[in-house]
Amino acid sequence: MEETLEKKPMASPPSSPPLAKKQKMSTTASDTDPEPEIEAETETNQDPSSAPAERRRRYKRRKVAIFLGYCGYGYQGMQKNPGAKTIEGDLEEAFFHAGGVPEADRGAPRRYDWARAARTDKGVSAAAQVVSGRFYVDPPGFVDRLNGILPDQIRIYGYKRVTNAFNAKKFCDRRRYIYLLPVFALDPSAHPDREAVMASIGSGNELVKCVECSERGRKIPGLMGPDPVKLNGVASSVECEAGDSDLKSMNDDLIPEDVKQDDTLKVGEESTIIEKVESVTAMNTEKSQFSYDDAVKERFNSILKNYEGTHNFHNFTTRTKAEDPSAKRYIISFNANSVVSLDGIDFVKCEVVGQSFMLHQIRKMIGLAVAIMRNCAPESLMEVALRKDVSINVPTAPELGLFLDECLFSSYNKKWKSSHEEVSMKDYENEAEEFKMKFIYSHIASMEHKEGAVALWLHSLNRRNYPDFNYLETNSKPVGSEETKQECLETAELKEENLGQKESEDMNVGEEETKDKKLSEEESKETNLG
Repeated sequence: MEETLEKKPMASPPSSPPLAKKQKMSTTASDTDPEPEIEAETETNQDPSSAPAERRRRYKRRKVAIFLGYCGYGYQGMQKNPGAKTIEGDLEEAFFHAGGVPEADRGAPRRYDWARAARTDKGVSAAAQVVSGRFYVDPPGFVDRLNGILPDQIRIYGYKRVTNAFNAKKFCDRRRYIYLLPVFALDPSAHPDREAVMASIGSGNELVKCVECSERGRKIPGLMGPDPVKLNGVASSVECEAGDSDLKSMNDDLIPEDVKQDDTLKVGEESTIIEKVESVTAMNTEKSQFSYDDAVKERFNSILKNYEGTHNFHNFTTRTKAEDPSAKRYIISFNANSVVSLDGIDFVKCEVVGQSFMLHQIRKMIGLAVAIMRNCAPESLMEVALRKDVSINVPTAPELGLFLDECLFSSYNKKWKSSHEEVSMKDYENEAEEFKMKFIYSHIASMEHKEGAVALWLHSLNRRNYPDFNYLETNSKPVGSEETKQECLETAELKEENLGQKESEDMNVGEEETKDKKLSEEESKETNLG
């Protein structure tokens, strides 16, 4: 039985060819890229501006890495903290108002996979911070909308499409920080500690001017002390925080020799003495000709090099015990090879690269290195501070000069280079450099001129404020060290030598006693015979 087969009509070809596969979008894509995908069908004649909620539903969320910079002045750090003004707090509001986050996710960053590559402390800036999350980046102009909402000291450079599993914190291999340290901070004669430059005038917590900082109107809280030393009724112009004997010796140094030799002064000679004292004081307070030459650079870099490698940095942070595994950190490099001049002040760029850093870690690393450079602490204290079994107080440098320079994603870029754009600052270098000079560098220089944060901090670098600078002098050598073993060996050898000398002396005494006994016996025999 033959079956009759009905021929089905062939499908007509499509009226237009299929769309090509869309590229991963970013702020560096060209204007000829295809239009973004539409998540739900809507009427094409609908006005997007009349219904912002509908506009947000039209487009898909994109997982992106956002590059930004900010000046940390006036902020309580990067991480959001209830009741505090933070960078993340301003960013969250900007993302919502720019249409990147829906109303339901406002104030709930976990819902859109929020992550930051680095967490900066209070007052610390960033030239190249990276955050990630799922945002509505369409329609075009997302970066401009964000920058129109954010303050000038927070700038969005752009964004890159990343994988769905990307996390700015977990995928960041290393972070590079820079600390701009004034060159004068490395000069032991510049801004000496308070014990040498400050006088306690009167009583109470009186404010007095530092001799070297008085030109800029900086004030340091004084200490209680004796009345100012007077020179035949003329008050001395020297201000220091030393005791009576130290203050007297400093004034003696300032008095010219011809005045010291003659204790009786004639009327009218006081003005001459004052002029001589003031002239000597002016010479002593002249600006130092100290510079960051090759010798200073070599010594400073050798000190910073001690931080490289894996160490226990429990002394370089707060609230972290030595037994905590998080106290161990790996420093890839730490150097200070270049100098930048800003507003008449020379700054040395201290560049440190590491996997991650703890709270105040970099500032404390700089603080101890400066204390050693200024001969406030011995260089051997560096090795003690990195020991797990020792707890000491390490000085913390001001936060003003510290900023995050870049976050690096080497492993991620190597793995996904064939399908995704490189997550780096290469496309935004010019913008970042412009922002750095306009907001970060200028702020550091102006604040150092105005408030002298580093200069005032240098006055506190003394053994009264940091008694642990005397640690090696006040503490015995640790048991088991090579020096202790050597001392024990030398002591044992000395004991053996002394013991041998004693035995030899005992033998000699015994022989003398035997001889004397024999002589006495012979004498007694001769007496009996007689």
